[in-house]
Amino acid sequence: MRDIRSAVAELYSAGETFALATVIDTYRSSPREAGAAMAVGPTGEVVGSVSGGCVEGAVYELAQQVMATGEPVRETYGVSDDDAFAVGLTCGGTLHVLVEPVDRARYPQLPGVVAEVDAHRPVAVATVVGGPGRLGARRVVRPDGAEGSLGGARLDAAADDDVRGMLAQGSTGMLHYGADGQRRGDELEVFVQSFAPAPRMLVFGAIDFAAAVADIGAYLGYRVTVCDARPVFATAKRFPRADEVVVKWPHAYLTEIADEIDERTAICVLTHDPKFDVPVLEAALDTRAGYIGAMGSRRTHQDRMARLREAGVPEERLARLHSPIGLDLGARTPEETAVSIAAELIQTRWGGTGRPLSSTSGRIHTEPLARQAQAAGTGQAGV
Repeated sequence: MRDIRSAVAELYSAGETFALATVIDTYRSSPREAGAAMAVGPTGEVVGSVSGGCVEGAVYELAQQVMATGEPVRETYGVSDDDAFAVGLTCGGTLHVLVEPVDRARYPQLPGVVAEVDAHRPVAVATVVGGPGRLGARRVVRPDGAEGSLGGARLDAAADDDVRGMLAQGSTGMLHYGADGQRRGDELEVFVQSFAPAPRMLVFGAIDFAAAVADIGAYLGYRVTVCDARPVFATAKRFPRADEVVVKWPHAYLTEIADEIDERTAICVLTHDPKFDVPVLEAALDTRAGYIGAMGSRRTHQDRMARLREAGVPEERLARLHSPIGLDLGARTPEETAVSIAAELIQTRWGGTGRPLSSTSGRIHTEPLARQAQAAGTGQAGV
């Protein structure tokens, strides 16, 4: 719901009932991940998407029914269904969707959830989506408290601990309990949507390429900061899509916020000037950032690597550096270069080959590298 929260807040403030459809589980090549949402207003307006177009028509009809009856419905769409082709889900995957009526009486916590997301504070919403519980029962969980109920004190207590663990990892997914919250049971399904603060993108160097990277970073859902030591170039007017523009020496600013950097952080060093990029890269390679890239020619890259080695940066840290930054797309303009950087960010997160899909085989959508590594026990994490 993160990407449609403004529209949802407007529908909510109008005081009428609307329908909110949320992807709660997926299987194989699903078009959207769990947590993707679509809202249908009382006059039929639609915002968001649960499938990128595959089953929107069917979900829209179900939303109309839900608004009329006031009862939430869980529905499954997949190619194994008799009418799957009719609703358009032909990609080979399966979507489980919860469609629920929303208004001030049914969801009094919604304004608080939106406010927390807007303020970049962590919050999670746990909802009963299957089993013996009341479909749609909801509990909003924060690091320091919770409100609402899933159906019982024991279930709430068990879920609070588990949900906070998921929230700390920024994880969205399903939990299973016994009817009364027993951890050994699995008949009761609870969907947890975590709204961890948006991942950060730190762009160093207030150049024209930085403006394009900031734009595409914001589009991808990053909280974007542009930093440069030159006040004449580092202005909010030049970077309207950035969440903040900082006038400081890049390495000094990065050292100040080092504790805020996690595995989801992307650092893009676009200065290609040794007096800026070597110190900031030294600092960046000492953080937990999941992606660190630096712009420059092959010659600039070789000179930069030599300077970093002279500064004592060990080889295992240098191996983390994506330089020259971006995938080889033949990009020329700032906008094209930003696309190549975004493509590398996505590849780093999901582990794609970077090759045309027409030349590959097998599954198109894969688990994130961090989740693959966790399953393999390596502990590696990506953006």
